[in-house]
Amino acid sequence: MAKTAMLQLQDQIEAIRREAYAAGYAAAMQAIRDFAARPGTAAAPVRRGRSAKAAPAAGRRGRPPSARAAAKPRSAGRRRPQRGTNARLVAEILKALPASSGRPADIRAALTRDKGVTMAYTSIRHSLGQLQARGEVTGDPDGKTWRYTGPVS
Repeated sequence: MAKTAMLQLQDQIEAIRREAYAAGYAAAMQAIRDFAARPGTAAAPVRRGRSAKAAPAAGRRGRPPSARAAAKPRSAGRRRPQRGTNARLVAEILKALPASSGRPADIRAALTRDKGVTMAYTSIRHSLGQLQARGEVTGDPDGKTWRYTGPVS
């Protein structure tokens, strides 16, 4: 007897749930029909919260990549330097520097002063490593001072 009462109660709850779902669905569909029937609403979507300008698109800031590329075309006057330019510049500076002042800080200062080029210390160290591999420079045992020895023939 308790089982049948429980089954009847579950059936009634299920019927009420279905009716409520159907009523809510019908109300939602009626709201959509009313909204679609209004003139001029299709072109102007409802905005809530921040404006479209303030909202970043998909987690990114600013313009999309295509707009960024179109906004800043590369100028013909500013081109990327040719491969090996840094090593060549460092070698030229080391040739002109006295033997006692071949530290990366001195090289960087001379590059800025004489050539008008600002180079990162990591780039200078990399160039010195390339020149050392070619045998054009030697490092002092302290590892801080470099000397130009000339190209290996």
